[in-house]
Amino acid sequence: MIDKSRTKVIQKGKREKGPVLYWMSREQRADDNWALLYAQEKAMDMKVPLLVCFCMAPSFLGAPYRAYDFMLKGLEETEKSLLAKKIPFLLLEGEPDKNIFILVRRYSVSEIVTDFDPLRIKQQWKRKAGETIKIPIHEVDSHNIVPCWETSSKKEFAARTIRSKIHRLLDRYLVSFPDLLSHPFPLEKDIPGVQWREIQRRLKADRSVSPVPWLVPGSQGGMAILERFITERLERYPLDRNDPGIPGLSDLSPYLHFGQISPQRAALEVSFSGKEEEAKEAFLEEIIVRRELADNFCFYTPFYDSFNSFPGWARNSLNEHRQDRREYIYSFRELEDAETHDELWNAGQMEMLTKGKMHGWMRMYWAKKILEWSTSPEEALERAILLNDRYELDGRDPNGYTGIAWSIGGLHDRAWPSRPLFGKVRYMNNRGAARKFNVKRYIEQVKGRV
Repeated sequence: MIDKSRTKVIQKGKREKGPVLYWMSREQRADDNWALLYAQEKAMDMKVPLLVCFCMAPSFLGAPYRAYDFMLKGLEETEKSLLAKKIPFLLLEGEPDKNIFILVRRYSVSEIVTDFDPLRIKQQWKRKAGETIKIPIHEVDSHNIVPCWETSSKKEFAARTIRSKIHRLLDRYLVSFPDLLSHPFPLEKDIPGVQWREIQRRLKADRSVSPVPWLVPGSQGGMAILERFITERLERYPLDRNDPGIPGLSDLSPYLHFGQISPQRAALEVSFSGKEEEAKEAFLEEIIVRRELADNFCFYTPFYDSFNSFPGWARNSLNEHRQDRREYIYSFRELEDAETHDELWNAGQMEMLTKGKMHGWMRMYWAKKILEWSTSPEEALERAILLNDRYELDGRDPNGYTGIAWSIGGLHDRAWPSRPLFGKVRYMNNRGAARKFNVKRYIEQVKGRV
């Protein structure tokens, strides 16, 4: 039985007699997926087929071909895994709410189970679908180890205020996954397989942002990355994670963003790894507390991508320094093309352009410099989000919005001594970077000279 506190009824309605539909969105995998397991549990109880669909919107928050390519290759693997369990999979192209309405009518769907996601656009899709669909709709949080609504009923102030709330519930929720079963109740009609190459050909996404070759999309690729991290990097994670010149991070964020692997699976594998406790605790702090803090922020702050999402002390302080003189102001194109006077910043931007992933410490430095080189905090926020969501494989994500708001607007941070432009928002510069890591080595690595 799935813990029912992971689930939430977001629409009551009259149950039909057809299959249970799992509307896959955030969790794009067959294994370790509480929403899919819950949908199968309901279908088994009712002795009806289980159907899975993914609705691919024609555009999604500026996502380029790089993101769509990574996603589609992962979904192709997911289709194969589902078919092996006798669960049909549909990929629908177009507006999600309209596609769901058509699918529900075509198959007389009895109930819908879908993924929890705090982003506005995903919440809007569900609301619109509910306006035309009158059957029950259930939402399942498979992304957070402790369901977002169970952790807290409000926006948390910082990691220190949410940490204890998460840890007191971990024993209940950080548990092993049951297996997805071969489904014994087939659909009466066969569903043809997805024509993946044709889907790729029809994509209208911006192809100037090309796929990256260094990551293999999909659940198998993600699990291989996790295994390599545990074997080769976890032991030194507390020492290496803040050095952009050392391959010390997990590199899991693209797989977590697209739901190709479960954060809970990563936490379980690290917990049982036999590595030093200090190393395990450092990683678990990031993948549980920090990541779930980001979902908390976006869930309870619908305007998470605006200046008004910043804490009051930061807004007031930034307002007081709006007219401060800026030594450098760069156009958006100059930022995008990494054409600033700051070699370290340019290296971070180039890392993002070429790899689709910037080192975590560099992301903070990168965003703070955009504040320093823009005409206002609002412009800086908009630019950082546009660049992040265009080039980062893990863009368009609560972690991205939260990290940018921390860097530019002091979210989940404290007030620091006031200084020009930044006010009381934490400041970062080249000298501080040089004290933490070998800046020259990092720049040369990005340029391909090391």
